[in-house]
Amino acid sequence: MKTFRIALAALCVLSLAGCIDSAAPILKDSKALFGPTLKLQLYTLHNGFAADPERVDYAWDGALYAPVPGGAKGYDAFSVHPFKAGTFIIQSRPAGNPRKTEYAVLRKLTDGVFQVIPIDEADASKKTRAVYCGKANGAACRVETRGQLFAFARATAARPKDKGGLVIRLPDDADRKDK
Repeated sequence: MKTFRIALAALCVLSLAGCIDSAAPILKDSKALFGPTLKLQLYTLHNGFAADPERVDYAWDGALYAPVPGGAKGYDAFSVHPFKAGTFIIQSRPAGNPRKTEYAVLRKLTDGVFQVIPIDEADASKKTRAVYCGKANGAACRVETRGQLFAFARATAARPKDKGGLVIRLPDDADRKDK
């Protein structure tokens, strides 16, 4: 299973085996929850340790946070949606696979610091998986409705994880050089 090296808001969602997806975006109510621009320092999180730092800048395009042209390559546009206290759902469409939308839980750890965790079908009960997981087109677990997505998001959010991504939001003037 690849990990999310992500970013904040959905930030950098990469292809994940065993994680839920949908054929089209389920969450339609996207807003620029973090303002018009995001400067993020992203890390892959393995066993509680951060590795592979990457700086990515995003700009709100009216529907998604999209990587700024000329910046880091290989990161997908995403939207961020409030879920429950201190938790958000990231929705991302991989650039290389427009027929697939992926999801992650974004958990606020402290001001400007977040953990991104792929929403994993294995976090849910057997009954939830049996009722809500579709296996169309080779998907590990394809969901179709907001209710199905939220059932899996609740299960993932309820489990402590030491993997996924660590995201630090940098100040908007992070590139400014003081003289």
